[in-house]
Amino acid sequence: MRILVMGGTRFVGRHVVEAALARGHEVTVFHRGRSGADLFPEATHVIGDRDTDLPVLAGLPDARWDATVDVCAYVPRQVHELADALDGATDRYLLVSTTSVYDASRGFGHDEDAPLAPLPDADTEEVTDVTYGPLKVACEQAAADRFGSRLTVVRPTYVVGPHDYTHRFTYWVQRVARGGEVLAPEPRGSGLQVIDARDLGGWVVRLLEDDVSGSYHAVSPEAGFTFAGLLTTLVDAVAPPGTTLTWVDQQFLLDAGVGDRELPLWPAGDTSGVEETADPARARAAGLAPRPLGETATELLAAERDDPTPNPHGTGLDPRREAELLAAWHAR
Repeated sequence: MRILVMGGTRFVGRHVVEAALARGHEVTVFHRGRSGADLFPEATHVIGDRDTDLPVLAGLPDARWDATVDVCAYVPRQVHELADALDGATDRYLLVSTTSVYDASRGFGHDEDAPLAPLPDADTEEVTDVTYGPLKVACEQAAADRFGSRLTVVRPTYVVGPHDYTHRFTYWVQRVARGGEVLAPEPRGSGLQVIDARDLGGWVVRLLEDDVSGSYHAVSPEAGFTFAGLLTTLVDAVAPPGTTLTWVDQQFLLDAGVGDRELPLWPAGDTSGVEETADPARARAAGLAPRPLGETATELLAAERDDPTPNPHGTGLDPRREAELLAAWHAR
């Protein structure tokens, strides 16, 4: 297959490209050249900004693809502009969306047909914690309008694994691997799901190979997994002997000014956790087969030791701050 990947050198796209090349496909990567410019010499690299430089696609030799994978469309205008630039030159369009597309009426174990979140302001292009999900809904709707039955939508939860620039899951793997007393934030029972980027990338390519349409959750484990389950799995996988988890009250942490940047994947002020209880049945029937979470943790730890991923946003709790919080918690 000839595959065009929009944004394929940073994280999710990087694993899609890697999987596609490993399976013998011909790949064109459109990216800004800000990361991974030296990756994948066997691929065709097109450097440009999708907001200004899409017309260059039409000028490429043999500018037609069996499939296009879009990992970096955040506003519907970008979907429409890409459709205009391709002008029918792709047989399938796969949009990487998010499980954040659902509105508050979604239930535990919701499937892909649960109600979607409306965009309050149809003209906004400002991506915030509030607008991110509704803007992705608008992107999905734009894609449906432009590609119809040739559309595949993949809705991942938190994507984890090697090269994860967000460091959300990576922080917990590395922290647990250091051992000692680990500050674990309540509520421990909040629902949580993740997906290994390597499993996601490989599955995306197989969906293209099988010419599959529809919408699918890319989540693991099954609905009912919790934040406590994640941390205990990490302890079993990577912790040295004597490692302990100390569960600290949510309000205590909020009063201390701790946020979800310092304790990533923590729901902080939101106790529902419903967003991360999606049903993966449809995706599993379509071939998604996530590796065990403990295996992801072990392999991620080894990858980070060999080739550390930059943490530009400083995600994670400083060890001295963690010690102060634990001391205050024990002294209360």
